[in-house]
Order: sequence, then structure tokens, then C-alpha cells
Amino acid sequence: MEYRTILKYHLMIPLFPVDEICPVCRKVCLDSFGEHVVHCKELSGFKYRHDMVRDVIFDVCRRAGISAKKEAPVNFLTDPLDGRSTSDQLTSRGFTAKQTVLKAVSCKVTKHEKACIENQHVLVPFVFDTFDFLAPEAVELLNGVQQVMHSNVMTLRSTNIVFKRISFAIQKRLAAQLVARLRSPTM
Repeated sequence: MEYRTILKYHLMIPLFPVDEICPVCRKVCLDSFGEHVVHCKELSGFKYRHDMVRDVIFDVCRRAGISAKKEAPVNFLTDPLDGRSTSDQLTSRGFTAKQTVLKAVSCKVTKHEKACIENQHVLVPFVFDTFDFLAPEAVELLNGVQQVMHSNVMTLRSTNIVFKRISFAIQKRLAAQLVARLRSPTM
């Protein structure tokens, strides 16, 4: 079911009836291609895509012998008034995949770079879209991880395994989000 759904999503075959109100957020009309389902912050799967990619990156680093923390505390990026992260999501109507990712990178850098520098941290915005386009900074980071993995874990399977695992994680969670919102269990 997930495979068929993600295939339809990528081929831009309609998944949902046109112009229904979202039963979860009750604010936006659902589009037939599923973009609202992918970006609705009220749907339960919204944060899980981030968490799955984070977990894959952590696992790849661990297997390559790179010391990493899954969720390192960065209190200087927290709003002291409500104790939550000040990061936010970018949504756009009529988007072009590459432009949306690059705009999200720019927003993250504008918002967090000064605080990171002041606290002696390096900001590497890891931004991706649902069609697996990665921001240049994310590609550079993953290439570095891939090189370490290749030198520490020398197998034929390790060629591009980092990118394949990230791509699979993104598509797996995306498919789960879409399938959870489908009306009928068969397609």
C-alpha cells in the first residue's frame, strides 16, 4: 500500500478528493495530490519524518565510527518564554522544490547562525524536501559521513549507503503519512 501511494505521489497522480476541508486542522482545503497531508502540523506524522531521518543519520554515524548525539541540547536556540525550540517550518504555495529547500536553508541560517556562532557551534542546516532534494549543506555533510564510512567500513555495500538510507527514511515516513489519510484501504 505504501509503495503504491508513494509512487502515485511522485508521479503526481491524485490521491484525495479535490478541495475537502482537512478534518484535523479544519483550516485548509486538502489538495488532491497530498501536499497538505505532508505539511499539516496538526497531523501526527509531521514530526516523525524528521525523527526517522535523525535516527538514520545517527545510526549511520555510529556504524561509521563517528561520535554523534541524537538530540544534543542547544538551549541557546530555545525561546526562554515558553521553553520550546524557536525553529519553524516553511510552507509555500506554488513552490519549486529546489527553491523551497534553498529558502528554508536561508531562513534557518538567518534565524540561528548568530546564536550558534556566539555559542561556538557550527550551523549545518539539514533541509530536504519530499522528493529527496537535499540542500547543498546537507549533501556536503553526508558526503563527509560517506567518506568516513568508506574508509572505516570498506565494503561494496557501503557505496552511497548514506544517501540511500536517508532517501528511504524520507519516503517511508512520507508514504506512512499519506496512507494514514487515505479513505479506502485499497488503491
